[in-house]
Amino acid sequence: MEPLTEKSMERTYEPIHGGLSFVIWLVLTIGSLAALAANFPPGGLGFLLSIFWLKGFLSLEPNVHAVVIFLGKYKGTVKRNGFSWINPFFGKRKISVRARNFDSEPIKVNDKVGNPIMIGAVLVWRVRDTFRAMFEVDDYSHFVRVQNESALRELAGHYPYDDFEDHDAQITLRSGTAEVNDKLEAGLAARLSIAGIEVIEARISYLAYASEIASAMLQRQQATAVVAARQKIVEGAVGMVELALKDLKAKQIVDLSNDQKAQMVSNLMVVLCSERSANPIVNAGV
Repeated sequence: MEPLTEKSMERTYEPIHGGLSFVIWLVLTIGSLAALAANFPPGGLGFLLSIFWLKGFLSLEPNVHAVVIFLGKYKGTVKRNGFSWINPFFGKRKISVRARNFDSEPIKVNDKVGNPIMIGAVLVWRVRDTFRAMFEVDDYSHFVRVQNESALRELAGHYPYDDFEDHDAQITLRSGTAEVNDKLEAGLAARLSIAGIEVIEARISYLAYASEIASAMLQRQQATAVVAARQKIVEGAVGMVELALKDLKAKQIVDLSNDQKAQMVSNLMVVLCSERSANPIVNAGV
C-alpha cells in the first residue's frame, strides 16, 4: 500500500479573517434593512445577499480541519483555528485530526498451528492526511475497524498462541508481547496509510483460547506444570538420598549392605516424593 511518506494531494487553503467579513456582513445587513424600511427595492436584494453571506462563516476548534470543495473539486484544507470566512459557494466538511482510541471486540481466529483463539486489540490513531481520509476511502472510521480486524487475523496466522505444540517457536502471541505488538502496529500502519491514517500505538488487549478448547488447554497447562514440579521434586529427593548415604558412610554411623541401601533409598524416595506426610512405624524391638 502507498505509504504516508509519499507526496500527498493535501494542500492548505487560507480563508479570509472572520472579523472583517463579519463587519462587511453587518454593514450589508443594516443597509439592506434601512433600504427596505425606506421602500427602496434593491434593499431586498441586499438582504438576500447578507443571508447568503452568512453561509461563508467558519469556526474551527483546535485539531479540527475543514476540507473545502467547489463543484466537486478539492480546493484545499482549512487548518487555521478560530473564526474565518470562505466563499459561500464552497462546500465545507469538517474532519477531526485528534487522537482516537479504538478498542476492538475479541474475534475468533486460528493461530499458526490451527488452534482457535480469541484476540482483541487497542488502536490509537488519528487522521494525518485529510485528502486521503475524505476521498481515498468511503468512510475512514469504518475502514479503520475493518483493517484492524484483518490485521489481527493476519498476525494470529504468523505466531502460535504458545510453544506447547510448536517447540521451535521463538516468539508466541502469549510471550512475545513487544515483538507481536510491533508487528501489529507495522501491519496496521501499512494498511491504513491509503486512508491518510497515522497509527500512534497498537497493542493486543485480549488473548485467550476459544471456549471450545479452553478447558482442554487449561488441563494441558496444569499437567505440564505438575510434571515440571514433580521433576524438580525428584531431582531434589535424589540429591537428599545421595547426601544421606554419603554422610552415613563418612561418619560410620551404620554399615549398610547393598540390599539395605536399596531399601533405604526406596523408603526415602517414597517419603520425599509423596504428596502426603509419612506415617512412620517405630520398631520397638518386640
